[in-house]
Amino acid sequence: ALLRVRHCRALLYCRRAPAQCPACGGTLGAGGLLSAPVRLNCPFRHGHGQPRAFLVRPTGGSFLRGYDGSSDLHVGITDSRGVVYNYDQEGVHRAHSEWEQCICIPLVQPHMVELLQQWDNLLEEFSEGEAWLPHRYDEQEHNCYTFALAFINHVLSRQGKQPLSKGEFTERFVIPQSRRASRYLTLHRELAHRDCYIVPLPE
Repeated sequence: ALLRVRHCRALLYCRRAPAQCPACGGTLGAGGLLSAPVRLNCPFRHGHGQPRAFLVRPTGGSFLRGYDGSSDLHVGITDSRGVVYNYDQEGVHRAHSEWEQCICIPLVQPHMVELLQQWDNLLEEFSEGEAWLPHRYDEQEHNCYTFALAFINHVLSRQGKQPLSKGEFTERFVIPQSRRASRYLTLHRELAHRDCYIVPLPE
């Protein structure tokens, strides 16, 4: 868990709140409610517990263990049971593990009853299409992101909605979550080498 404490015109990030402020030496508990530690929500979710969602994870390893911010990412779509459908050079996989730490973007709202019921069949039928045979894979032009976005647009077309471009989907849905994850990872890395990370607040 990462904690944030506000004290002496600074934000203190730590894993355990110290008794004294490392910036000014004052007692943290004396600041009342305003200086009470706040736990930061981890932006990563157990992907197999996120039904009907778009998932992002590092191709190798995990976000909190060894991800350097520039390594390749892999994406997939979950069915109603958390099985992750994802596409690579070997074709479509239906993964029951290895997606335990992901950026998660839910795709179906609770009121979409008909889509909730149809989701698994739509995903399975789509995954069996010839477009997703192994020899069609191309790292740049026909990859895991192509597969996931094509399925999302397949669902949108059935609802009579306009398709999303890769840029539009990324800007609206992926980037906001990625920014949260990036900030969290920065703090996580800083606190791997020190007890407290201090961010001064403007006067």
